[in-house]
Amino acid sequence: MTAPIPQPQQEHLLIVEDARGRRSVPLLAGQYSIGRDRSCDIHLSSQFVSRHHAILTRQTRGDGTAFYRIADGDAQGRPSVNGLLINGRKISQHNLQHGDEVIFGPQVSAIYQARIFPTRHGDELPTPPPEDPFDITLIDPAMMSGDTEGASHHNYDSGAASEDGEDL
Repeated sequence: MTAPIPQPQQEHLLIVEDARGRRSVPLLAGQYSIGRDRSCDIHLSSQFVSRHHAILTRQTRGDGTAFYRIADGDAQGRPSVNGLLINGRKISQHNLQHGDEVIFGPQVSAIYQARIFPTRHGDELPTPPPEDPFDITLIDPAMMSGDTEGASHHNYDSGAASEDGEDL
């Protein structure tokens, strides 16, 4: 029996900037509505964007990694007034890639960030190396007895002075 191939861990964020400032929105769900309407999953604070401006949908590639696809308009297919400007081009839908900039309207934008953390085959957590029977740790005996007088001390103030008598 072969062990399943572990899927890489992924993190998807939408960094939104609008009238409320800049905020990071973690993308975890399969679909998000984006717009001015308070019922939208990602609310944009601006009078210059449509109430239901765009839909964000998670997709899966053949290798098992995910990405998000953005489409202009609402769930019924009605387009927004301004459309979407993605990386400087007006596009009705786009498979987002790390670093893509989406402009919804004047002073309302978002940047998509996708991070993939590769996993190793086997355990998620690293396993410690096997114990070495010949491993030794050298300890100053003064450290064990609490005798600080016997322990070596370093004095970093050498008391050195320059030729004119000023401390260095």
